[in-house]
Amino acid sequence: MQIILLEKVANLGNLGDVVKVKDGYARNFLIPTRQARRATAAAIKEFEAKRAELEKIAAEKLAAATALGESLNGKTVRIAQKAGVDGRLFGSVTNADIAEALGKLGFAIAKAQVRLPNGPLKAIGDFAIAVAPHTDVVVDISVQVVAEAE
Repeated sequence: MQIILLEKVANLGNLGDVVKVKDGYARNFLIPTRQARRATAAAIKEFEAKRAELEKIAAEKLAAATALGESLNGKTVRIAQKAGVDGRLFGSVTNADIAEALGKLGFAIAKAQVRLPNGPLKAIGDFAIAVAPHTDVVVDISVQVVAEAE
């Protein structure tokens, strides 16, 4: 399916690009999240008329994400979980747990923006985690997993 991107999408393209993607990806994700539209002649004309407005909105989003990234860079988040004697957790620390902990610190981060390349954290210790508030803004934070006091 041919679509026109209404914002920058990672590994796909920038604002205004007309790209071909699988039908399901467009129908089930890109179009409902308002990141893209079907690339019909009418939609392309409408996009060109609104292009300056959409670019301004994209620039504002990038500026807000950059400011959030600068305030978030180098922060340490402490998460307490139940753990065994050997330092392994009963369960794990997921991206949702990290996003929730960041929310308590006053940062509006969605769980999809927390990147755990090796999967959930399953042990006690300090871990370097990447947080991406925008596709162009990726900052590193430290997550400190400690044993919960009983």
